[in-house]
Amino acid sequence: MAGRLRAPTGRYGGRSAEERQAERRRRFLDAALQLFGDSPGYRSTTVAALSEAAGLSTRQFYEEFRTLEDVLADLHLKVNDWAEEAVLAAAADTEGLAIEDRATAIFRSYAGNVTADPRRIRITFVEIVGVSPRLEEQRLARRARWVDFICAEAQAAAERGEAAPRDYRVAATAFIGSVNGLIHDWSAGWVPATLDEVVDELVRQLLGILRPGGWSPTAP
Repeated sequence: MAGRLRAPTGRYGGRSAEERQAERRRRFLDAALQLFGDSPGYRSTTVAALSEAAGLSTRQFYEEFRTLEDVLADLHLKVNDWAEEAVLAAAADTEGLAIEDRATAIFRSYAGNVTADPRRIRITFVEIVGVSPRLEEQRLARRARWVDFICAEAQAAAERGEAAPRDYRVAATAFIGSVNGLIHDWSAGWVPATLDEVVDELVRQLLGILRPGGWSPTAP
């Protein structure tokens, strides 16, 4: 139809339209990690400021996103994906090990990933909170994935005789809250400990949940 704009489909500079779009989106998310995760923070960032930090125009921003909240939503998912990938890799590498060794490796991978960049911690535990009902739903949904992971690990440990057999849903939910709080407080400098000491404490807490007083592991 005459007068209707269509998205470019050919190659330009050796890259397809899809590749150029992915590059623009990556640049916006990289800029958002800096501005949302450091200074001035999500609530004080404007579309113009984000576009300038990305080296792109506001027109290009609105070609990729509707609002800054959309950017924060994507960034929150990406940060969680990075942590989840690290945890799943550690879980795969420790298949068959005792629960103590497996939990230590998993938590060390998680803690190392999220604390490697303080901006990721701020995105996950600070900037995402209370923004909107939509983002609260997303935040709790991603948290539920971590609860599911702990429940699955606990159930597998119980089947191996390394943990008491019971429904771990409530305990896992409480434990994830403890993990998030401790990691955030440690990163903020409020916990006088090394990261290894933080991981060791999380493992002790988890083992205390899996092995209540009066219960002992059974032979496989």
